[in-house]
Amino acid sequence: MDDVYIIGSYSTAFGKYPDKSYQDIAHEAVIGALGDAGLGKGAPFTQAFFGNTTMHVEGQTMIRGQVAMLPLVDQGWLPERMPVTNVEGACATGSLALNSALKDILSGYSELTLAVGAEKLVYPDDPGSGMREIAGGLDNLDRDRWHEEYRKIAEATGAQWDPAGGRSVAMDTYAIQAALHMKLYGTTQEQIAAAAAKNHNYGVLNPKAQYRFTMTVDDVLKDRPISGPLTRAMCAPIGDGAAAAVLCSADYLKTLPAEVQARAIRIAASATSGGMFRAPDEPSLTRIAADRAYEMAGIGPQDIALAEVHDATSFCEVYQMEMMRFCPDGDGGAFVASGATGPGGRLPVNTSGGLVSKGHPIAATGLSMTYEVVTQLRGEACERQVDGARFGLIENGGGVIGLEEAVCAVTILERTN
Repeated sequence: MDDVYIIGSYSTAFGKYPDKSYQDIAHEAVIGALGDAGLGKGAPFTQAFFGNTTMHVEGQTMIRGQVAMLPLVDQGWLPERMPVTNVEGACATGSLALNSALKDILSGYSELTLAVGAEKLVYPDDPGSGMREIAGGLDNLDRDRWHEEYRKIAEATGAQWDPAGGRSVAMDTYAIQAALHMKLYGTTQEQIAAAAAKNHNYGVLNPKAQYRFTMTVDDVLKDRPISGPLTRAMCAPIGDGAAAAVLCSADYLKTLPAEVQARAIRIAASATSGGMFRAPDEPSLTRIAADRAYEMAGIGPQDIALAEVHDATSFCEVYQMEMMRFCPDGDGGAFVASGATGPGGRLPVNTSGGLVSKGHPIAATGLSMTYEVVTQLRGEACERQVDGARFGLIENGGGVIGLEEAVCAVTILERTN
C-alpha cells in the first residue's frame, strides 16, 4: 500500500450538549484537526467524507455532511465546491469515513482529504430517542431471524432473552453473546468487570472523556443491572460529540513544514469485513478484518503496542482480544483480568477510557479512537502515555448481524519518526 499519513487529528470532549448544533460540533472538530495539521483557511481539500447516523431525528437526511459543514465553507475554512460524501455504517461510521478518505488518496484522485464524524444523541425533550435510534443498527426487515437466533442461544446458556422497553436492545444482544462466551469458556462476570474498571480508571486521565471517575471491580459489579451479566458501568453511555482527521499523500507531506512532517502518522493498514450469521463457536468478522490488516501492514499482533477497541460493552474488549489474536480463543477474560491490557501491561487497551468511559456518539467514535492512537504514537498523551509505541491498532465495529457486528473496520497506525 502506498504511504498515506494522518497530519491532523482532533476530537471534541464527549458529553451531553443539547444546546450545541451539528454545525457547532462539526466546526470544532474540523477547526481542531486543521490546526493540528498546521493548516489554515484555504487548504486545498479535494474531498471530504462525513459520517453520521441519526441526523434524521432533526429532519435532515440526504445531504447531512453538506449541511453540517456549510458554515465552514461560508467562513473559508473549507474550499468552495468541495464535494462531501456522506458515510453511514452504524457504530463503525467514523472508521469507514477514514477508510474512504484513505482510498481517495490511494486512488490518485486526491492529495489531501478530510474525514469527519459527528453525532448528537441527547435530546432532553425526548430522552428515549437515542435508544430508539440505536435499534436501527439491527435488521428490522427480518426481525424474526435474529430474535430466534438469540432465543436459542439464551436457552442453551441458561440466559434470558426478553428485550424490553427502557433499555437498548443492542445491550441485550451483547448480554447473550457474553453469556455464550461464559458457557463456552468459563469467562466470569468479574473478568468483564475488570475490563470496565480499568477503562473507567483510564478515563480519569483523558480530558476528552464523558465520564471521569475511578471504579473498582466491586463498584462495577454492584452498579445497576442492565441486561445480565452486564451492569451499567459495563455499557457505553449516550452522548454527543465529533471528531475529524486530515489525511495526505506522501508527496503532499513533503511540501509541508518540518514540524508537521515530524508529527505525521502513517496509516499502515485499513481493513474492513462484513457480518453474517455464524456458528456460535466460529470466529467473528473482527478476526477477518484483523488478519487482513496485519497482512496489509506486514506485521503481526505481537507488534502492536496499544489498541483502541470498540467496547460498546466491556464484554466486547474481552472478546476482541481473542479475535485480534492478542490471546488464544477463550482466554480473553483471563488476559484482561491479569492486567495485560492496563497501565504497564503487555498491551495497553483503551487508554482513552474506551467507549464505556470516553463515551460513544456513534459516528464520532471511530475517529475519536483514531485521535487517541495518533496522540499516543506522537508521545503526547501525558499521564496515560504508552512509552515507545510504534504501532497502534483501532478496532471499530457497527450494527448487529446474528452473533456479530454488521461491519468491522481495523486500522493500524505507525509512527515513522
